[in-house]
Amino acid sequence: METELLAPAGSYESMIAAFAAGADAVYIGGKRFGARAYADNPKDEDILRAVSYAHEREKKLYLTVNTLLKDREMEELYAYLNPFYREGLDAVIVQDWGVFSFVRDAFPGMDIHASTQMGITGVYGAKLAKEMGASRVVTARELSLKEIAAIHERADIEIESFVHGALCFCYSGQCLFSSLIGGRSGNRGRCAQPCRLPYDLLDERGALREKDRYLLSPRNLCALDLLPDILDAGVYSLKIEGRMKSPEYTAGVTRIYRRCLERLAQRGRDGYFVREEEKRELLDLYDRGGFSTGYYRRHNGPEMIWAKRPSVPQKDTARSEKLADELRRTFLEPENSVKINGKLRLCAQKPAILEVSCKGRQAQVSGPLVQTAQSRPLTKEEAERRIRKTGGSGYVFDRLSLEAEDGIFFPAGELNRLRRSAIDALREEMAEEYRRQDGSLRGAKQREDQGAPSDTEPSACTLTVSLEDAESFSSLCRIQEVRTICLDCCAFPARRAFLERSAEYIRQAHETGKECVYILPWIFREQALSYYRWEDAGKVLELYDAVLLRNQEEFAFLREHGYSGRMAADWNLYTFNREAAGFWRQAGLSWDTVPPELNRHEIRERGCRDSELLVYGYQPLMVTAQCQVKNTMGCEKKPRTLYLKDRMQKRFRVVNRCMFCYNVIYNSTPLELYANAEEIKKLGPRSIRLQFTKETAQETLRTVRDYADAFFGTGRLERDVKEFTRGHFGRGVE
Repeated sequence: METELLAPAGSYESMIAAFAAGADAVYIGGKRFGARAYADNPKDEDILRAVSYAHEREKKLYLTVNTLLKDREMEELYAYLNPFYREGLDAVIVQDWGVFSFVRDAFPGMDIHASTQMGITGVYGAKLAKEMGASRVVTARELSLKEIAAIHERADIEIESFVHGALCFCYSGQCLFSSLIGGRSGNRGRCAQPCRLPYDLLDERGALREKDRYLLSPRNLCALDLLPDILDAGVYSLKIEGRMKSPEYTAGVTRIYRRCLERLAQRGRDGYFVREEEKRELLDLYDRGGFSTGYYRRHNGPEMIWAKRPSVPQKDTARSEKLADELRRTFLEPENSVKINGKLRLCAQKPAILEVSCKGRQAQVSGPLVQTAQSRPLTKEEAERRIRKTGGSGYVFDRLSLEAEDGIFFPAGELNRLRRSAIDALREEMAEEYRRQDGSLRGAKQREDQGAPSDTEPSACTLTVSLEDAESFSSLCRIQEVRTICLDCCAFPARRAFLERSAEYIRQAHETGKECVYILPWIFREQALSYYRWEDAGKVLELYDAVLLRNQEEFAFLREHGYSGRMAADWNLYTFNREAAGFWRQAGLSWDTVPPELNRHEIRERGCRDSELLVYGYQPLMVTAQCQVKNTMGCEKKPRTLYLKDRMQKRFRVVNRCMFCYNVIYNSTPLELYANAEEIKKLGPRSIRLQFTKETAQETLRTVRDYADAFFGTGRLERDVKEFTRGHFGRGVE
């Protein structure tokens, strides 16, 4: 299988530039449902043209549908995608499992690529994606070459990985920073990039460690030096980031990666090299403090971050403009025409006939009768000149043969019409090979109805408490209204504690008539696989009443190991719509958690009879492979709390989870929906959850009693909290 070079296109012009510069495929967003809402995304008719344009050149076009969709938008999805499907769109790139299952059932002839926004970080998630119908997974940017190779060896699915461009600081799909702070959701294609802003770093005592530094701003990725290793790891599609960038950028980066891939193919691994001028040219196109090779050979580190400034530095403007001009002249201004062959027959008193062919497809058209010349006969040279005037059509004649009698006459206008008709017929013939019948809306509707929440009367709402510190566990067992206590994985200081203490917590909960649920890590990679070795960890997990999942890796891991207990989805598995909720119910999950970006009206439309609703807690804004302790003070291999202070003097708590080697950045103020108790009860969730992270035992118990009173007792009118947020419960996101 040959390697695919995949380029970005934020516009129709960028697509043309990408193919001209050597891309095998292009990913592009339309006006709806793409993760780059602010790009110059083409209109629907331009997407249809783009599909034909790609196929005429034996290239591929992928459409981004990689955002989370609300229920009302799901109703519009079929009408949006069906014209592209009919025209032969090669694949859609998808984040939302609801969208995934809908597209799979409505458009069975089209490939689905699991977006990097899905957060697939290993073999188990890749296997699940393939089982559910994905033809390709786009790996998380944080994966190492070793992890990618494992997916290639064990999951048997096409792998697409980023090789160039911007890196998100957060695991893709796990970021609520822009959403909760500024109301612009990265999950909806509207990220405001708070990671590119400066922050002060404070230690546990509030002492300043770093001032006005861009601590969340990674350098751009450039993997040219690693191309042999990346291909050896099993990556099929090399993905360039940059749908927000110019056509010149797209052409320039694509040209260099194509050149290096050809060099690798010609010289082999041992003879491969990258020229310094090629790297300099890439920096001329876009420079964020130099390049890094990303996570392919390291888990994290300060060399990947450009803490000085996140914007493009000053550089030689004349040199950069010269490069841009050269790229425009080379790839944007010339017509990237398809070569065709033709045969023109002009015989007196017979219809003019023009046959055209391209790559095994052919078309033939006929015109009016050819006349005998009365004065000035048509010469072969003039006829050929007229037929070869294909400018603007996207085609150019390579070989053109003529069979023309002497002494004939055929009007120039008719020759032009004959040429245009022949090319149109050939274009139609070439497009017909890829075209499909309409999708099956009925099939998608049947799937949606099967997974939709039932309309039966909801059961009484119960109270769930989750803890990242188990200090208050015993006291919570004595609060009558608490039905379920969830122990976060980080409530155990080490693996041994998890193995040895779990049974005692479970016993205490059961003796007081409560369920005890275990919450798995935010990220499930090599460290987690080691932590949850099944020979001993599996026995402990089976003791809990249920486990709360935070990614599809965990679901597939538990299922493959024969876990027999109940499983449920935390909010970041994103059951954003009824279809997504139905997907996970059919997969066997007992309940899900309402995503925090939905407002009250959207929750009502979605339904939450089988869902838990977060009503209190410091919400995670980012889960990152980068570590603020390591990047600023050096790795200590022990948990530590730091704070990021922004320009508004807000302090965001940062905790490093060394057991699983990731950081969590929490919101500066807690979610508080205490005052919305009556409204929430009318929504009918199966349960409400209070999520405790940094609170003391005293604060935890007081909060639990307040909420128990509000939801299950008399309900006081006020709660003594200085600063809080109602999140998106009232406002929602666009």
